[in-house]
Amino acid sequence: MLKDTLISWNCRGFRNKLHQITDFINEFHPVCIAFQETYLKPDDEAKIKRHSLVRRDCNSGRASGGVALLVSHDHPSSIIPLHTNLQAVAVRIAVPRLVTVCSLYLPPNATIDRHDLNRLVTELPTPFIIIGDFNGHNPIWGSKNVNSRGRQIEEFISDHSLCILNNGEHTHFHLGSRSFHCLDLAVCSASLAPFFTFRVGNDLCESDHFPIFLTRVNVPRVIPQRPEGYIFDKADWASFTTRAKITWDMVQYPDLNVVIDNVTASILRAADETIPKSSIKFPRLRKPWWNRQCTETRKNQQIAWNKFRRHPTVANLIAFQRAKSIARRTRRQAQRESWIKLISNINSSISVTDMWNLVKKACGIYPDYPLSYLRKDGQEIHDSKEMADVLAEAFASVCEAQNYAEPFLSYKNRAERIPLRFRTKKNLAYNADFTIGELRRALSTTKQTSPGPDGITYSMISHLSDDSLATVLYMFNRIWREHVFPAKWKYATVIPVPKPGKDPQNPLNYRPIALTSCMCQLLEKIVNAHLTYILEKNGSISPFQSGFRKGRCTVDNLILLEGAIRTAFLRRHHLVSIFFDIEKAYDRTWRYGILKDLFDLDFRGNLPTFIQEVLKQRYFRVRLGNTYSDVYCQEEGVPQGSVLSATLFILKINSILSVLPSSIQKSLYVDDLQISCSGRDMRFIERQL
Repeated sequence: MLKDTLISWNCRGFRNKLHQITDFINEFHPVCIAFQETYLKPDDEAKIKRHSLVRRDCNSGRASGGVALLVSHDHPSSIIPLHTNLQAVAVRIAVPRLVTVCSLYLPPNATIDRHDLNRLVTELPTPFIIIGDFNGHNPIWGSKNVNSRGRQIEEFISDHSLCILNNGEHTHFHLGSRSFHCLDLAVCSASLAPFFTFRVGNDLCESDHFPIFLTRVNVPRVIPQRPEGYIFDKADWASFTTRAKITWDMVQYPDLNVVIDNVTASILRAADETIPKSSIKFPRLRKPWWNRQCTETRKNQQIAWNKFRRHPTVANLIAFQRAKSIARRTRRQAQRESWIKLISNINSSISVTDMWNLVKKACGIYPDYPLSYLRKDGQEIHDSKEMADVLAEAFASVCEAQNYAEPFLSYKNRAERIPLRFRTKKNLAYNADFTIGELRRALSTTKQTSPGPDGITYSMISHLSDDSLATVLYMFNRIWREHVFPAKWKYATVIPVPKPGKDPQNPLNYRPIALTSCMCQLLEKIVNAHLTYILEKNGSISPFQSGFRKGRCTVDNLILLEGAIRTAFLRRHHLVSIFFDIEKAYDRTWRYGILKDLFDLDFRGNLPTFIQEVLKQRYFRVRLGNTYSDVYCQEEGVPQGSVLSATLFILKINSILSVLPSSIQKSLYVDDLQISCSGRDMRFIERQL
């Protein structure tokens, strides 16, 4: 059974020990690893997947000293800012109670001011653990003698009533004298002492310090999990197509919700039988260059080390150093060969996407979303379920109608008393049934994305047989004609992503990424094609809007502004431009206002009625790892994750430009608004703006 483990190690170089660090993570799944002597320069990149690196580099102009904390994303955490002259970094981590972990390095020849040590303690929220290389000798923690640094540390521990977790094992090997010493310490608040055991590793891992392990006692660790997923690279698609039969009988039930359940069950049953699933455990960090020779030479190095440790003779030391050199050379050769193999895949026929994927893989670039604990009403929330609920509550609060200004609320309440009747007897082209060609075109534009709550992916839909796809089309047309939107398609799974540069403890500083049913999105793609065609054909969208329109992009707006600036220069005019970013624009869009705009544009029949049903009663749950929040309602705003949302928002924001005077130049990219005015008189410009 895994337990919460903290590791501390003077690695003598972080970047050249990445394979040992990866081994630590794969074997022990530590909450965090504290490093000393990282030898990192400020401009050095250092990343490890699913972990955050909090570091303080030594600004000596060369690679020396430095400390860091490598924190797992499986545990909510938050960086503690320190204002000390010491080489130290600290993070507060939920294990599961909140504990502050500090990595500290005291160079052997440096003069350490006791006031700096005292100040460090005052900056650390209690309870805390300080682990690192203290470079002090004292019999209290296992040294044979005592030096001035050791006495200073003893006084520091005594003054603050701290506890030493060391058990007397040696943590450092001095090559010149072939002797072992106790230089690495773990000291903590008295309240934590009963809950952690101390152990020293038996392998130097190519440093001169052994890693030390602090393990929480009698508290089994809950292994972090991720949602189960399908491994499409190993799918038997021929068998899937045969088994995933969607028959006419399945879609003939009067209740469309039953029809959706039947179709979903048939597809998922076939997927379970023909597509293997990934483990709910997070995968081990891979070392693609590692081979059998690396394993053998590493084993020989460990055998030589164990022999030297039992019998520290010169001959055994030489044998160990030789084995260590061979192992290092073997690893470097394997890394070089792996790199050559990787770049050999780059040729003139490679796609741009595959090219950039290789570049990102080589540079170690990947999405990095650390999980911080949250604050609500002054309370710290670090339980996964409670955090998911707090985030869901925050997302729901943004969409509440009470956020509108009081004058608008009064107007809104009056306007919504008037029902919008979209029924018509006219035979309008955009209300016609969908064709198989439209369905296939929509399917061809899809990409491999995460599934919604129903678990169906675009890959599954695209591998349905022609007969099954025709049955799906019939189901879509029933939804279209009968004006019934399936209840399960109104639910979304929301993944919270922290906004860069914002306080991660504030639940409002997360961006909700909504996952909705792929089957629903496919239908919305077809409907959106009908809607955008009519809007563009009738000129209903402002010519100054460049967002999500065919043949338009941000460059159009830039050229428009550049032209205005050049004209102002030629005329020797002033030009003032203002850029607006509307906060929570999608989440606070007035739904009835969207429908009213459609009504005023003379949309009638299936199309506006479908949109009306899409906007009604939207729900979501937040997912953190494999933990879900309760269900919350999205009261206002366009639905997150809906294909129609961007088009509907563009339609609603159209009116913002109509209130601007003709002297104002303007441009829009979805919700990003730019206005400018030029003239000889700045007072005139100010009045206009």
